[in-house]
Amino acid sequence: MCYPVKCTKCNKTTWAGCGRHIESALAGVAPADRCTCPR
Repeated sequence: MCYPVKCTKCNKTTWAGCGRHIESALAGVAPADRCTCPR
């Protein structure tokens, strides 16, 4: 199961886990507040 975590590079919200529940992990997080750093 995926869950939200703070990116250590940009301090925005990203996800951790299996990768199959990314959208539910980031539900409620505005697109501007989501991490866009390369994985």
